[in-house]
Amino acid sequence: MTGTVSAVALKSMLQEGGELAILDVREEGAYAQAHLLFAVSLPLSRLELYIADLVPRRSARIVVCDAGDGLATRAAERLAEFEYSDVAVLDGGVDAWSAAGFVLFSGVHVPSKAFGEFVEHTSATPSIAPEELRQLMQDGADLVVLDSRPWNEYQSMNIPTGIDVPGAELVYRVHDIAPSPDTLVVVNCAGRTRSIIGAQSLINAGIPNRVVALRNGTMGWELAGFNCERGSDRRAPDISPDGRTLAQGAAARVARRFNVRAIDMPTLERWRAETDKRSLYLLDVRSPEEFVRGHYPGSVSAPGGQLVQATDRYVATLGARVALIDDNGVRATMTASWLLQMGWDNVVVLRGALNGGELQTGTVPRRVLGLDTAHAESIAVAELYELLAARQASVIDLSTSRDYRARHIPGAWFAVRSRLGKSLVSIPLQGSLVLTSEDGRLATLAATQVAGVVGVSVKVLDGGNRAWMEAGLDVASGEEQMADVADDVWLKPYERAAGIEAAMNEYLTWETDLLRHIKQDGTADFRCVPD
Repeated sequence: MTGTVSAVALKSMLQEGGELAILDVREEGAYAQAHLLFAVSLPLSRLELYIADLVPRRSARIVVCDAGDGLATRAAERLAEFEYSDVAVLDGGVDAWSAAGFVLFSGVHVPSKAFGEFVEHTSATPSIAPEELRQLMQDGADLVVLDSRPWNEYQSMNIPTGIDVPGAELVYRVHDIAPSPDTLVVVNCAGRTRSIIGAQSLINAGIPNRVVALRNGTMGWELAGFNCERGSDRRAPDISPDGRTLAQGAAARVARRFNVRAIDMPTLERWRAETDKRSLYLLDVRSPEEFVRGHYPGSVSAPGGQLVQATDRYVATLGARVALIDDNGVRATMTASWLLQMGWDNVVVLRGALNGGELQTGTVPRRVLGLDTAHAESIAVAELYELLAARQASVIDLSTSRDYRARHIPGAWFAVRSRLGKSLVSIPLQGSLVLTSEDGRLATLAATQVAGVVGVSVKVLDGGNRAWMEAGLDVASGEEQMADVADDVWLKPYERAAGIEAAMNEYLTWETDLLRHIKQDGTADFRCVPD
């Protein structure tokens, strides 16, 4: 039997410290409506895909929560199958937390977003209005705009003249981009957090330039009536020897100010020997491209800017040990300085991980628990194509609704795995039932559930939707056949089908209000280190 924990007891756990992972197993859209501050979104429908990376230690203390609808109990039972040994369910779910007088939060990545507001408030991070920046551009002022988002976000839309320099790269590369101290440096993101953290990173590093955050990022720019560029390809240049030297000096100053600790490889080996008692995350904060070219075995790609922006995407266990890896300490030190201020006391920079020894190349396959014991008959793309043409197959797509809207197999039905049984009632089946997902792995896990429930044969598309797309076959888009509500993802304002301007204003108001809610909650341990 799965044990339960009351809201009051869980609040005490948070205040006492120690390792703790709070997992909210509702779909992300439902989670974004109301959740605990430090609850990590891990939908039951995708639990096996992410749990091994989010909570690597099987004996870690875990509390699972839902809306009191039984999802948490199902998740706890599944975790027990994977030998997670200290799992409890929040009694009464998020409603019980609220009824106990505790604060619930909307949105996603709230601790990181709220921390950005805390930094701006406590450090008085300077900002510039879109109107002022545009006037400076028109006047030909000496300035650079540095976009602190990842490449894919930058290419979707960017401030005119902006150069893509993701968060942790700013201190590392700014000396080559703006060698003159007279150049105004403007940092932007889509909204507020990465603009603020990026600008304050440069200020903390002591660069001589005037540095400002673009107030409200690309959203603020468009709300001011200005156009963004699309598909830009401006990246920071390769770092020069002088740029590297200046960056290392800046990082050394930051390390002293924020007491960033470093460990060597023998210390790491001792920590790895203790992973049955202490959780350990090895995160490579360099760019994804550098990670692919060669990384320390067992590490995970977590670009520093994104790690600060969405810490709960990479680390679910509060109080865990976190070792950050890069090639010369600059990006790891800058990232560590922020995580320490967020309250992650056991964050260190790992020295020497990329020096000597055999490095791994390529991407790291995600560890999917239960996949090795899931048995499902597969079907090749060509065979499915023929069956669909003959109307002898029905396809259910378990991808996210975001991916389904963008591209899916013509005629496929959208469904959420954790509610697949209910969806099947409304889907008219003909011939074989074929399950698919982004790469087929989620569909394979789901096939075990469906087998024996329906009166037709159940197969899994080999390679999933990716294989279908790679074969160059026709695809459909939009909400063609929805067998379930699309509450599985939280949509960014500019992903909305309508009302984008209102959504942007609502989002920016939400961000600025977070600091007040954090104070009411009382469980965050944000710190301000004086100059």
